[in-house]
Amino acid sequence: MKLIIRHVCAAVTGAALAGSALTFPAGPAFAQDAAAPLQPVQPAPLQPVPADPDAAMTPPEGAIEVPDVFTGGPRSVADLAEHVMGSVVNVSTTERVEAERSTPMPGAEGEGDDDAEEPYRDFFEDFFGENGPPQRRRAQSTGSGFVISADGFVVTNNHVIKDAEAVVVNFADGTVLDAVIVGRDPKTDIAVLKVEPEEPLAPLAFANTEELRVGDWVMAIGNPFGLGGTVTIGIVSARNRNLRSGPYDNFIQTDAAINQGNSGGPLFDMNGDVVGINTAIISRSGGSVGIGFAIPAEIATAVIGQLRDYGETRRGWLGVRLQTVDAELAESLGLDRARGAFVAGVTEGGPAEAAGLQTGDVVLSFNGSDINEMRQLPLIVAQSEVGATVDVVVRRDGEDVSLPVEIGLLAEDEARAAPEEVAAEEPAAPEETPAPADPATLDKVTLLGMGLATMTDELRAAYSIKDDVTGVVVVDIEDGSGAADKRISAGDVIIEVGQKAVTSPQEVAEQIAALKERNRNTALLTLSSASGALRFTALRIEE
Repeated sequence: MKLIIRHVCAAVTGAALAGSALTFPAGPAFAQDAAAPLQPVQPAPLQPVPADPDAAMTPPEGAIEVPDVFTGGPRSVADLAEHVMGSVVNVSTTERVEAERSTPMPGAEGEGDDDAEEPYRDFFEDFFGENGPPQRRRAQSTGSGFVISADGFVVTNNHVIKDAEAVVVNFADGTVLDAVIVGRDPKTDIAVLKVEPEEPLAPLAFANTEELRVGDWVMAIGNPFGLGGTVTIGIVSARNRNLRSGPYDNFIQTDAAINQGNSGGPLFDMNGDVVGINTAIISRSGGSVGIGFAIPAEIATAVIGQLRDYGETRRGWLGVRLQTVDAELAESLGLDRARGAFVAGVTEGGPAEAAGLQTGDVVLSFNGSDINEMRQLPLIVAQSEVGATVDVVVRRDGEDVSLPVEIGLLAEDEARAAPEEVAAEEPAAPEETPAPADPATLDKVTLLGMGLATMTDELRAAYSIKDDVTGVVVVDIEDGSGAADKRISAGDVIIEVGQKAVTSPQEVAEQIAALKERNRNTALLTLSSASGALRFTALRIEE
């Protein structure tokens, strides 16, 4: 089963511009297995009615006290909608798109005698190609946006205007103004426009979304399906959602109806302040199924400010490659639970190297903010002031170490060449690797489900291992072992065990024995591919 994550920019005329669609496998957070059999509901046994009616109202000992709040939802949002509607706009774009030639050429089938028309056919096919030249025609699409300053700055989604030749902003009172693109940021899908109004506009304010809670009421206004200003209401369904659409995903999820054309529109709290920018939905049909996503205000405000001031984003740069800390990795590092961001690599010449961060460190705190999940760190670093010095707390060899780090500037060419603050991807399934000529002759030791051998010229040649990669060679993997589950494969090289260098299977066994003596149940392995790419994996130590 697959679900579609769609940007919610609606096409009005011309080519289909309903927004790009990203397909992700359905997971337990998004879908239920349709093939799972339904379980019959067992009726609860009837309970006798208490003799004392008041006894039925007495909560059991230790019961959760429910706050005395109005649980029926807001009686009306009419006043709120009327107050903010004038600041929500429709963003209409025009672009040129290529389309297949639909007019038949001379000599096409059904136009007469084939022999007579053949010279024309040859001429047009030689000149234009088999189907003729592609035709470029104008297409229009529409999205939403909102005013953020009295002098005409407007916010929308990047995907609404990214290919536009012309942008027009339509106001609720019928005013139509041409807009210029001040700046846009594809990584967060935010764009800033500028119009020149004759009178000052009424800007909307952003809320402090740190106080936003799951269950809070929210209201969305946009231009779904080109119908015009439309109001919907719902609640915050979840926070900090990661859709894997970019390195800084941290979406607000809401069940307020969001459809195609709502892209770039505001998500309000009940005070009329903007808590998010509507950007995507999960849907197969393109219509709302109650799962919509908005860019939170704390991310949007930082990006918008930079786009207004510089026309581009200027993000902080730490210069590290990061890996998620799972339960086994946390245990192997002596952490009390899975938390922090594991440093899988340090960029040469980057701020992290200058500050003394090392591969194998776990970042627990950045500038006073605890890092509970790996993906928090790239976002906090990106929002940090370039040139500022911040304290970074790392766990190293069982101790917490505080390091002052001067934040660098993330350049776009650096980001393309080596995406620094990005989660280490799950290793791909191992490719077929040629085995040594005679594996029976190897002096092999089996540990943790792996056949291990000392590096030799024969093994280096057999697995095409680079000359500068040293360690213990994995020569085979037991089916069903933890090593197989972690996608360790023949030809990988174990460089360290428990952050201690190893050069022979005997040293691997000694390190595992030392970990057991320290009551460690998992062993942290530093692995290198044949080409020298490093990754870190924690394996459970089998008794």
